[in-house]
Amino acid sequence: MIPQHHTTPIEKTAHYSTLGEASKKVKYLWIVCHGYGQLAKHIIHKFSTIYSEAHLFIAPEGLSRFYWNEEKGQVGASWMTKENRLQEIADYTDYIDQLYSHYKPLCSPDVKVVGFGFSQGVATVWRWMMEKKPALSSLIMWAGMTPEDLSYKEDKSYLAAIRIFLVYGLSDQYLTPKRIRFQKDLEISQGLRIGHYKFDGVHEVHRDTLKKLLPELLNDQ
Repeated sequence: MIPQHHTTPIEKTAHYSTLGEASKKVKYLWIVCHGYGQLAKHIIHKFSTIYSEAHLFIAPEGLSRFYWNEEKGQVGASWMTKENRLQEIADYTDYIDQLYSHYKPLCSPDVKVVGFGFSQGVATVWRWMMEKKPALSSLIMWAGMTPEDLSYKEDKSYLAAIRIFLVYGLSDQYLTPKRIRFQKDLEISQGLRIGHYKFDGVHEVHRDTLKKLLPELLNDQ
């Protein structure tokens, strides 16, 4: 008898963190996706320097937790692995879309939705976008690349309405010059218009750079 693999849907408790309060004063609703090994409560602090009552930050957390540093007892989360990846993608895009659909009506009627991904979270936001087509005004790719396994040309009209940026450190140990060249080639082949911004730093959400670029990233100058 050959063993068989099965799936069954279950109810699972998801975790997310917020910075700000949902109200009609919120002009910018941020959906923030963390990187590999982070937790939502860790990345949300990166936005404290740009917080005001006009901003509401929602940071969903990856549905799979693990010990990032077992010796120190540090816990991290991941969005997906190569095992059953399509089902994991379906699960987390549904989850993120539930948060988006819940909070958007609580904000200003003309609220601008900003997608923000850091590292692995960049691909997460992209997959949510391409699967659910949320009404985003901006997508900020921070130290992460556009998923190469997706096709973007047939969604040209949807993407044309979104201002897309890639921000990365000149000393980023993961986003090397070789990977940046690959990213640029992908943008050309897929017809993507993405603005590139660099800062003097490593693989991190650099608070001062975020604050400096904010007016351009939000088209609020």
